[in-house]
Amino acid sequence: MRFYSLNNQNFKVSFKEAVIAGIAPDRGLYFPEKISPLSPAFFQAKETNDPHQTAFEAIHQFVNEDIPDAVLKEIIANTLDFGFPVVELEENVATLELFHGPTMAFKDVGARFMANCLGYFSQNQKEEVTVLVATSGDTGGAVANGFLGVEGVKVVILYPSGKVSEIQEKQLTTLGQNIEALEVTGSFDDCQNMVKTAFLDSDITEHRKLTSANSINVARWLPQLFYFLFAYEQVKSKGKKVVFSVPSGNFGNICAGMVAQKLGMPVGHFIASTNVNNVVPKFMEKGTYEPMASIATISNAMDVGDPSNFVRIRHLYQNDFVALQKNLSSYSFSDLTTQEAMKQVHTNTGYVMDPHGAVGYLGLKEYQKKHPDTYGIFLETAHPVKFLDVVEDTLGISPEIPPQIQKVMGKEKKSIKIASYAELKSLLLES
Repeated sequence: MRFYSLNNQNFKVSFKEAVIAGIAPDRGLYFPEKISPLSPAFFQAKETNDPHQTAFEAIHQFVNEDIPDAVLKEIIANTLDFGFPVVELEENVATLELFHGPTMAFKDVGARFMANCLGYFSQNQKEEVTVLVATSGDTGGAVANGFLGVEGVKVVILYPSGKVSEIQEKQLTTLGQNIEALEVTGSFDDCQNMVKTAFLDSDITEHRKLTSANSINVARWLPQLFYFLFAYEQVKSKGKKVVFSVPSGNFGNICAGMVAQKLGMPVGHFIASTNVNNVVPKFMEKGTYEPMASIATISNAMDVGDPSNFVRIRHLYQNDFVALQKNLSSYSFSDLTTQEAMKQVHTNTGYVMDPHGAVGYLGLKEYQKKHPDTYGIFLETAHPVKFLDVVEDTLGISPEIPPQIQKVMGKEKKSIKIASYAELKSLLLES
């Protein structure tokens, strides 16, 4: 399998090269040259399928030329050592809980898979690899945890000062060892632009080997298709058309779900649910993509004004706007509406949603107004305790702090404050 740059399809590399480089030299995202559907029998099998085997068969075609089967099975076992339950809340409405991993966020899957891949690729390599990553919230903690102690790899995380929750900040600033946190004066988009600029700066790339652990990296992005398959296996016996509503920021998660669909997963529709950072909902209305300055919200991991992975989604549909409209709906919601949904679901069911999951719930309910005969799954992408202040202010309750969170709360925050790309460049050249 080769991967090509979306800016120039003649530029092709192996999976290993795409993972280590992160982004193509022309600043394009890498994309697999083909997606071969799995056999219908793969999706017709009983719900008792081994999730590790499901993941192996789903990802195999993309990585098999660079990762031996035995190693791939070990990587998957190391990645998927927790559950992905679908919890039904209302008739035809369920949530896929993606917060049972070590940092209690959906990004644990991609971060751990990539860390294991990069650890394998870095064996017997003399040159250290620097993982440079921007985070709007959960990516930083997941990447820090996934790469902690990986030999031959240093992680540098950029996050927007004052725009992540206290728990999210603790998860990415307290681990030490090979993890370094940079607190950026600005937004997530500023952090992401710094990362992209560093990859194209020859002064830096000649000094050190860089890669990215954002969802622009194929090893972070593709394995997210696993849990869409797991969810479908759990609900396919319902006998209704399954639709997924995905809280969306940088759009890597929903794009991975669409890849699962291209593999043959019988899903009827996707809903991209956003907060007021509504670039994609506006695009789906009028077909014009207009990036915006990101706006801070209570669902901060989705505060993205120029989602990188949307170009991959458009490419999946050969930039055919009509074809995309048939498979994707997109809606945006305010903080007030999000909090009202959190209250309503808690009152009616006792279930506590985090603000991102609440946005996903709202998008699903909006879609089902015109499509009531569907079975909808919205993704609960992080444990509500990671947004403790929002949950307490909205619901008046304090969820119990899980052990994964307790272990970082008492640790000392260590970060370096920067305000410009020049400062980032200086730090990378000095170390």
